[in-house]
Amino acid sequence: MTLTETKKAFVQLGKFLSQFHLSGSQPNEAVPFNEPFYADLLELIQLSQSHNGWFTPEQVYFSIEQWAEALTEENLDNWLAQYKLDTIQPRTVALILAGNIPLVGFHDFLSVLVSGHNALVKLSSNDKYLLPFLAKYLIAVEPKFAERITFTEGKLEGFDAVIATGSNNTARYFEYYFKGVPNIIRKNRNSVAVLTGDESHEELVALGEDIFRYFGLGCRNVSKLFVPEGYDFTKFFEAIFTYGDIIHYEKYANNYDYNKAVFLMSNFKLLDNEFLTIKEDTSYASPISSVFYEYYKSIGDIEARLDAEHEQIQCIVGNSGIKNSIPFGHTQKPGLLDYADNVDTISFLSKI
Repeated sequence: MTLTETKKAFVQLGKFLSQFHLSGSQPNEAVPFNEPFYADLLELIQLSQSHNGWFTPEQVYFSIEQWAEALTEENLDNWLAQYKLDTIQPRTVALILAGNIPLVGFHDFLSVLVSGHNALVKLSSNDKYLLPFLAKYLIAVEPKFAERITFTEGKLEGFDAVIATGSNNTARYFEYYFKGVPNIIRKNRNSVAVLTGDESHEELVALGEDIFRYFGLGCRNVSKLFVPEGYDFTKFFEAIFTYGDIIHYEKYANNYDYNKAVFLMSNFKLLDNEFLTIKEDTSYASPISSVFYEYYKSIGDIEARLDAEHEQIQCIVGNSGIKNSIPFGHTQKPGLLDYADNVDTISFLSKI
C-alpha cells in the first residue's frame, strides 16, 4: 500500500468527519460511504457518554472537529514533507492507548499507518468505540487497510515496536516489559500557563478553554498557573465566569465538592468561585475542578525551572516570551507536528 493511497484515505476520512458539528451536523452527498456510516457515527456520539461519563456529545464533537480540520491533503503533505518514508520496511507496531479524552490515541494510529507500518491496537476501556469505528470507515474507503489494522483485547503478541501511554506507575511496567523492542513510553505530563498580569480579558477567557476543555482531563489541559508576586486573581475569575455552566455536569460537580472538602479539611487556603478552586501548590498535577498556582519573581526563573523539569511538562501557555509557548486557547488544538511529549513519532517509526 503506497503512501499516496494511505494519505488519500485519511483525507477522505477528514471529509467524512467534517460533516459533524455540535452546532448542527449536515450530511454531504459527495462524501462516499455515508450510508450507513453517517447515521451510525451520529448515534455513537450520542451514546459515548453512556460508555464513558466524561465523553459528553460536546466533547466528542470537539475532538471530531479538530481531526476534521487536521486531515486535509495540505496538512498531511506539510507534515510528512520532512520525512523519507518510501524506503521504510513495514513492521507491526503495538499501540497501547490512553482513554482520558476522546480519540486521544488517534495521532499515534495515524502516524503508524502513514509511515507504512501495521497497527496492532490495544484500546483503553474508557475509549474503545470511536477509533474502531473510524478504522471501519477507512477500510471501507481503502480495503487494503483491513490487513494493516488489528484491534485486540488480549495479550499483545507478534509486534516489532510499541508506543504505550499510561501513568507513571504503568510506565515502569511498560519500560520493563517492552525493553527488548524499540519503544516510546509516555508518562504523566501536565500543562502550565505563565501569566504576567498584562493579559487581556479575551486572553484570560481563552485560558479558560485550556483549563476546562475535556473537563481538564487531558495532559494538554492547564493544571498550573505561574503568576507574578502580588498577582490579583480578580480579572482571572471574571474572565472564566463564562465557563460556569460546567458545574451543572454531575461528574464534574461531584469532583468539585469532594476536592474542595478535602482541601478545606486540610486547612488549605483556597480561592473559589463556586465551580473552580485555585490553590497555591508547587505540584503540577491538580485534581479535577482545581488549578494550582505558584508565584514567581522573574520570567527567567520560571523559564529555567520549566526547562529543568521539561519531562513533566506537555504545554506552556502564555505571551511571556518563554520559548515554545503557545497562545491562550490553543492547548487542545494541536497540529500534526505537535507530538506528545515532544517525541517525534514519525522519526521513531522511520528507524525501527
